[in-house]
Amino acid sequence: MQRLRLLLQHNSVPVMILAVLLGAGILVWTAPVWTWAFVLFGIPAQMLNEYSLHRYVFHLKPPQRQWAFDLLYQAHYGHHDFPTNTRLFFAPIWVSVPMLVVNFALVWGGLMLVVPIYALPLAAAIVLVGGVSTFLGYEWFHMTAHLNVRKTRVERHVTTLHNQHHFRDFAKWFHVSPGGEIIDRVMGTGIDREALRNKQRIEFIRTLGMRPDDPRLICARHHFAEKYGLSDKEIEQAAGG
Repeated sequence: MQRLRLLLQHNSVPVMILAVLLGAGILVWTAPVWTWAFVLFGIPAQMLNEYSLHRYVFHLKPPQRQWAFDLLYQAHYGHHDFPTNTRLFFAPIWVSVPMLVVNFALVWGGLMLVVPIYALPLAAAIVLVGGVSTFLGYEWFHMTAHLNVRKTRVERHVTTLHNQHHFRDFAKWFHVSPGGEIIDRVMGTGIDREALRNKQRIEFIRTLGMRPDDPRLICARHHFAEKYGLSDKEIEQAAGG
């Protein structure tokens, strides 16, 4: 119940749940039963989306302009900086909702060129039901990986790999959803635990290679201190590395 309450407190999660329900409603009321099979296509599609967004957007080289850096800090850098801060566990609503709209528009538009009569229900199955359900699963497993709670075997596996990303090498293991490690291995960002253990720890790992006292980081920490409940002591410790 603690995890469920924490999950539902994040502003994008209720929106995503409504998106799943909307997609299910479209399938129930407007589409033949076989369209439900396309829900399965949304799972690997969202896993690829999760990996790509995490690796190529959230881990962008830190911008020089403070306003741009602040956006990236909110989106992901802050989570690495304060990995136990529950308010930084989840993808911001200004990231998740636009991504949902873009994904749905692309899939719907593509299907309109091929099977226009079924474009809406198939897009609903792939994106709204399959994709968004997978995204909600990602949020659950990611949250769980950062909490000291009793975990299932799958949750422990996810936690083990995700900890390597946070505390050994932030350029490895970009996936979070169970099974997503296949993508990491194919893309060359997976690494054996023993190899990672014997590898030198990445310098300034919690700040993604930036010096902990970088002025952009200091500015962002103070700017978002109230929003994310960061104390003066936490900010001071973060700046000291």
